[in-house]
Amino acid sequence: MYQLRVYSSIDQFTAADWNRLAGEDLPHLRHEFLAAMERHGCVGERFGWLPRHLGLFDQAERLVAVAPCYLKFNSYGEFVFDWAWADAYRRSGLEYYPKLVVASPYTPATGQRVLTGDAPNRAELAAALIKGSLEVAKQMGVSGLHWLFSSDEETGWMRTAGFMPRLGCQFHWQNQGYADFDAMLARFSAEKRKKIKRERRRVAEAGVSIRRVPGSEATAEEWTIFHQLYEDTFDKRGGIPTLSLPFFRELGAQMGDSTLLVLAEHAGEIVAAAFCLVGVRTLYGRHWGCSKAFHSLHFEACYYQGLEHCIAQGLSGFEPGAQGEHKVARGFLPTRTWSAHWIAEPGFREPIGKFLEHEIEAVEEYIAEMNERSPYRRDLG
Repeated sequence: MYQLRVYSSIDQFTAADWNRLAGEDLPHLRHEFLAAMERHGCVGERFGWLPRHLGLFDQAERLVAVAPCYLKFNSYGEFVFDWAWADAYRRSGLEYYPKLVVASPYTPATGQRVLTGDAPNRAELAAALIKGSLEVAKQMGVSGLHWLFSSDEETGWMRTAGFMPRLGCQFHWQNQGYADFDAMLARFSAEKRKKIKRERRRVAEAGVSIRRVPGSEATAEEWTIFHQLYEDTFDKRGGIPTLSLPFFRELGAQMGDSTLLVLAEHAGEIVAAAFCLVGVRTLYGRHWGCSKAFHSLHFEACYYQGLEHCIAQGLSGFEPGAQGEHKVARGFLPTRTWSAHWIAEPGFREPIGKFLEHEIEAVEEYIAEMNERSPYRRDLG
C-alpha cells in the first residue's frame, strides 16, 4: 500500500512538499533549516552526518510522510549519549558505526519525527514509515536505528514495532496565560522571585542593554558578531562549532521570523548574543556566546528574554536546550524526553534493553527530585 524511499539530499524533496508535512511548530525540521545545513557543509562527510532522508509514498505516488534521517559515523551532536554502547562494541571486536539516526542535527528539541502534516490516518502512515525504516536499516547493514527526541505518541508506536524506549530529562517552561513577566514571577516563592529580580537588576546596573531581533531584521554585522561569539564558546569548551556563518545568514534570510537573536550591548558594543528558533507555539533556545563576563547575563539573554518573548507573543512553551539543573530555579521544570532504539546485533539487544530499564527508573527518580525544587508556590497548585 505504501512505498518508502531513501534520499541522499533534502533538496530531492521540494520545499513545499516537505514543509506541508513538517508543519509550522518545528522550525528545526523545516526544509529551509535542513537544506541550509547541507548546503553549507554543516552535515556531510566532514562531520559524519550523511543524509538518508525517508519519504513515504501512497499508491497514487503522493508523498504522505517524511522523516529526517542520517547515516552516522560518530555520536557527536545527538544529545542522546551512546558512547558506552560504542565502546562495548569496540571491546567485543564489533563495529558500532555506521548507524542510522532520525533526528535534527545538533538540535535536542522534542516533537514529532514522523512528519505527516494534518493527515487523519497519521497512525497508519507512521506505522508504515517506522516499519520501512527498520527494513532500510537491515538492508544497509548498520548497527542500529535510533529515533531521537520523538514524541510520546511516536515512542509508543516504536515500542510496538520492537524499538527499545529510552527516557531522558530536559527542563521546559509552560505558559499559563501570563499577562507579563511579573505575572509569572507572582507564582514564584518570595525567595526565588527576589533572586530573579536581583539577577535582572544586576544586568541593567552593569549598563548592559538587551535587544530581541528577528532574524529577518538582523544585519550582516550582527550575524557575524553572533557567529564569532558562537565559535568562541565552542572553542573554550573544546567543542566543534559545526554551524557556519553562511548557514545562520541563510536561516535569517529564508526563515525570517522563525529565528531570533537576543543581543546584549555594553558601551555601544555587542558583548553577548543568544540564538533561538521560533515555532508557532514553542520557542527553542539554541546557542549562546559572550566576549565579556557580566553577572547573570547568561540567565538574562538565554532565559529571561526568551520567557518575555513567549509571553508577549502568546507562545505556549519554551525549550531552552539540553540539561541544566540551574534552569529549575528560573521556572523551567523537569520534562520527560524520549528516544527509541533498535539494535541489530542480537547479543547486545538484551543487555542494552536491561540497561535502559534501569536507566528509566533512575531518570524517574531524578525527575521527582527536580520537581521538589520547583520555584512555584505550592499553595497555588
